[in-house]
Amino acid sequence: MYTLTLIVLAVMVVVYVLASTKLKLSVELSMFVTAIAASIVGGIILPDVNRLELLLPLRHIAEGAATYLDLILIFFFATFFMNIIKESGGLTLMAKAILSVSNIRPLALLLVMILMLVPGAITGAGSVSVLVAGSTAALVLSRIGVSKDRAAAMIFFLAGLAAVAPPVSIWAMLICGGTGVPYVGFELPLLWPVLICGLFVIFWLGIKKTAAIDETEKLPEIPAGMNAIRLLIPFLVLVILFMAPRVVKFVIPTLGLPLVFLISAVFALICAPKSAKINVLKLAENTLTQLLPLMTTMIVVGIFIQILSVTGVRGLVSFAIIALPIQVMLISLLVVNPITEGVLGFGGAAVIGIPLIWTMSSRGFNQALPLVISGLSLLWALGDALPPTAIIYRMTRQTTDYKGTYGQFLKRAAVPWVFITAIAFVLVYFGGKIVNWPIW
Repeated sequence: MYTLTLIVLAVMVVVYVLASTKLKLSVELSMFVTAIAASIVGGIILPDVNRLELLLPLRHIAEGAATYLDLILIFFFATFFMNIIKESGGLTLMAKAILSVSNIRPLALLLVMILMLVPGAITGAGSVSVLVAGSTAALVLSRIGVSKDRAAAMIFFLAGLAAVAPPVSIWAMLICGGTGVPYVGFELPLLWPVLICGLFVIFWLGIKKTAAIDETEKLPEIPAGMNAIRLLIPFLVLVILFMAPRVVKFVIPTLGLPLVFLISAVFALICAPKSAKINVLKLAENTLTQLLPLMTTMIVVGIFIQILSVTGVRGLVSFAIIALPIQVMLISLLVVNPITEGVLGFGGAAVIGIPLIWTMSSRGFNQALPLVISGLSLLWALGDALPPTAIIYRMTRQTTDYKGTYGQFLKRAAVPWVFITAIAFVLVYFGGKIVNWPIW
């Protein structure tokens, strides 16, 4: 059995490399083809011309595809909520407010950070931050004299940090879902590192004026009637729905996050001025199109993990991680985590993160698990700049119209990358020693 599992793992590596390099398939298709190949070699499929349904592991495909259905619903309704805010002129209103204080550079940069963090924190996807707020943030940065290479690096890092930030952190949710750890009490362990890293990013990259102020691009017109009150009410409803069950326990029922975002979206529609002329069905269709790559990734990751589990490869990987000395294991994550995110996307958290948290839990890190998971999430966020996926990096290039090479981007991003890695190392390696600090 051990030999067969090793053979399956070797086949998976070869098939994935061939599918992604020779056949030029997308990451999602490469993972799906790899899962099917693993099924054949691992013996899940027993071909029979009289029983064609056995030619594919249909049950495991179906179960795996539904694994992250709750996250997919969160993606859709949260992004739908943010798109309503955008269409109603809310983001443009925020951008003009930032430009009104552009003479106070630190304050303007702080507001840009908030503008980028909110969409990703609400939806759980850094790519949504880039799609929804990236162009607005890039325009604001150009208007305060930040060069395009610095703006690209800033938007990339802020989008990645937004995906780590609470209330919706997909990497943390994936690990919690796979290990049985309740996704409770993660707000501050996720929030403080994101804020610290975000502040370093904006001030390191943006505090100095590095380019001439570009006034050629103009912000879109704000629909008549849009104001700060109309903008704030939907977010206030969102916060109340999210916090009320925690404040008034056992009285107010806990609503699922998809329902919370749907109710908030309804309030956003009510508060949107009539001049915005929001076509709800068209906006929902555009949201679905916008999120299709992300949803596809989550479906394929679920199938991939299901096949890994059935063939025993997931157990083999878990054993390999557990067998490492704890110090070696934790230090190696500084490199392994970003690479797995670049290769497998969110699948890296499921393949590496779950057995790692089991190991940490068995070694007395139970109280520090939120800090450890927060540190791991920061490392996975960095991986969104690494090939073959490099999802947020590619979106950032398009959004900011960055014309530099990939090497120039990495050079500009080097110092913030090292800083974020250092913060992640402290959280993972020293989590057990700092868990009792009052800030958590």
